Amino acid sequence: MTTLAPPPAPASQEGRHRAAPPAAAGRLKRLLAGAPEDPRWARPALWAILVLATALYAWNLSSISGNTFYNAAVYSGTKSWKAFFFGALDSGSFITVDKPPFALWVMGLSARLFGYGTWQLMLPMVAVGTGSVALLYRMVKRDFGPVAATVAALALTLTPITVAINRDTNPDPILVFLMLLGAAALMKAVRTGRLMPLVWSGVAIGFAFNTKMMQAYVVLPAFFLVYLWAARVSLGRRIRNLAVGTVALVVSSAWWMVVVDLIPASSRPYIGGSTDNTVWDLVIGYNGFGRIFGASSSVGSQGNGASFGGEAGLYRLFNDIMGGQISWLIPFALVALIGGLVLRGRAPRTDAKRAALLLWGGWFVFHYLTFALAEGTFHPYYVTAMAPGIAALAGIGGVMLYKAFQEGTAAKWAWVLPAAIAASTAWAVVLLQRVSGSGTLYTVAEVVAGVAGALAVIGLLLGRFSKRQRLTGIAALAAVVALLAGPAAYSASAATSSTNGTNPTAGPSTGGMGGGGGMGGGQRPSGSGTTTSGGRSMGEPPSGNAPSGTSSSTTGTTGTAGTTGTESESGTESARTAGGMGGGTQVSSAMITYLKKNQDGATWLVAVATDQTASSIILESGEPVISMGGWSGSDNAMTLAKLKSLVKSGKLHYIVISSDGGQGTNSEISTWVKKNGTAVSDYSGLYRLDTSDVS
Repeated sequence: MTTLAPPPAPASQEGRHRAAPPAAAGRLKRLLAGAPEDPRWARPALWAILVLATALYAWNLSSISGNTFYNAAVYSGTKSWKAFFFGALDSGSFITVDKPPFALWVMGLSARLFGYGTWQLMLPMVAVGTGSVALLYRMVKRDFGPVAATVAALALTLTPITVAINRDTNPDPILVFLMLLGAAALMKAVRTGRLMPLVWSGVAIGFAFNTKMMQAYVVLPAFFLVYLWAARVSLGRRIRNLAVGTVALVVSSAWWMVVVDLIPASSRPYIGGSTDNTVWDLVIGYNGFGRIFGASSSVGSQGNGASFGGEAGLYRLFNDIMGGQISWLIPFALVALIGGLVLRGRAPRTDAKRAALLLWGGWFVFHYLTFALAEGTFHPYYVTAMAPGIAALAGIGGVMLYKAFQEGTAAKWAWVLPAAIAASTAWAVVLLQRVSGSGTLYTVAEVVAGVAGALAVIGLLLGRFSKRQRLTGIAALAAVVALLAGPAAYSASAATSSTNGTNPTAGPSTGGMGGGGGMGGGQRPSGSGTTTSGGRSMGEPPSGNAPSGTSSSTTGTTGTAGTTGTESESGTESARTAGGMGGGTQVSSAMITYLKKNQDGATWLVAVATDQTASSIILESGEPVISMGGWSGSDNAMTLAKLKSLVKSGKLHYIVISSDGGQGTNSEISTWVKKNGTAVSDYSGLYRLDTSDVS
């Protein structure tokens, strides 16, 4: 007769359960120390990179002015939920900014929670900037290991234009983070074949669309192709899942646009940047095809839109303006992409590594072509969106080419990695020589890049042919130093200098011509890292005077995007251009004080020509201000009939017009105001309008 062994004693089970760490504690330990299979250096290296990223993006917050255009909209959103929802420039909700409001919502919620101030607006930007680095690390590590992930994270952290834009209140940092979330969800859908990650990918890109409209869609061709090719399900299910994901994308993209366009125009702000007061026109026009192909309605005097980054063409991202912002690792990324795809050439269709290469390669290529060939309005900071693709390819390709270099039997792989390093090092030296007279920092970076690059190439070749792996490892580290020395110098400059909030860039002036942008076509003053836009810190609560200790110089855009005027103030006389193109009218702090004393219950303090002028007055006065012509003064937001209605109802008493009508103050309005209004003699161009003036 067989006797069964008794079951284990309950006490033993309890003992085993007590020995196991709680799930929460295990997750925390994994977060801090990394996975058990990771090298001991991996997680400390990641934390060091995240600390570096946070320091670069948040260093000396008090010097960050931000984009006063968006700052004013955020401030207005803290005063009015209606302005918050629509993304209106002013709390009276006369006109919106020329972008959808998701980035404004993120900053606005921070400002509502903690109060309006510099660090409150910058907190979300620093968070998403550092979060993008962490997310890229996680994505690259999953398929290629901690070495590739560390290189990719460090490359993204030190991308100069990324440092510059993450120290600003333009919406691009939030755009990049949402696009990375979409990419992470897409790759999960590719690996698992499940539908929901693909749906969440569509939702993330939809929110990115509500941050910066069509720019969010640049990655979509790569997303669709990667999923259709590599997902671990049948072709029929891939097509079905893509259809469902597309529905999620469309709904999450279009809901705000549909809601706004369904609201009667009389009950909402004018849609800034549109030609017919609809979000749809803004999507397909000014923020859509107008950016790619140019349009007569685009900002600028160049016909097809102002370029602050040089003439359109395949070389644009390597020119004097753009080269130092983004191009450092492009030669290496191209070699890495081609080499990586060759190395994975015979892998199965569902190979995750090849899928990742296709994703990041598509991310890089589609962005490159879009930005290089765009004929519409183009700012250098747009290219921060392509930085994750370049950084990922640098990390992934570096590891793949290094392994092929060490293990490959074919003689060609003995030369690919050294050649890629040599080409990228040579380009880095060229970029640094362009700014060789700009300071010791760049001279040192040039020497470090050249010497480290030479040592890396020589060390790799000697190490391979002498079979000394330690030497090749040291040479690989030297290559990382060579390729990142230049970006590090530019990034340090961006982190320690005041930034131009409207058009932030990193590094010194190159003397290149931008083909239409401010400061002489995209240049900055020689000898300074960047210039400050706006005479007051974005974080100071409006008080009617420039804050103590803040620089008193202001930069005001006059007329078209190609003309930038810089004015200074004496005492509290903060001069701002208000008249638009050709106008000589100025709005001073004294005028603002006068307007506040004589507002007489009106909703709006004053009406001016452009968003730039209105935003500065909003931030100084704390009162709603009407921008009659939007960003460039060309929006048809203010008509004579609307002006008469506002005056008759007592919602507006004052208007500033330029001395000759100017852009944004059309001749019909100018003529009527001069005929019926009362000129305020102390302030040129300022007119008082009362109910009795409206016939």
